[in-house]
Amino acid sequence: MSEAASITSYSLIAADKVKGTNVYNPAGDTLGAIDDIMIDKASGRAIYAVMSFGGFLGMGEKYHPLPWAVLAYDADKGGYVVNLDKTVLEGAPNYDRDAQNAWTPDYGQKIDRYYDTPS
Repeated sequence: MSEAASITSYSLIAADKVKGTNVYNPAGDTLGAIDDIMIDKASGRAIYAVMSFGGFLGMGEKYHPLPWAVLAYDADKGGYVVNLDKTVLEGAPNYDRDAQNAWTPDYGQKIDRYYDTPS
């Protein structure tokens, strides 16, 4: 692991440290965990966190791209909090574990519209 990958500070975190971080709702229920981060090539900004959600022992698990703007880091929980419940996530744009997801501009716009975040 490179030195840069192991560095964390109050406002910065290495991408490999985000993977596996739990995502909670405001009540403290675990909704899933961050599986990946989608970064805009031009700006270098994190745009989506891809959360694994549902399933059991890897079966039936779905991947839900969440706009980075809906995540709030909670140091006490050691994870991210989103103001969403499971029913909202069940209807959200998602893809299967084995799917070859094409991250087209249309797909990003669909995610942004669903969560009412700017494109």
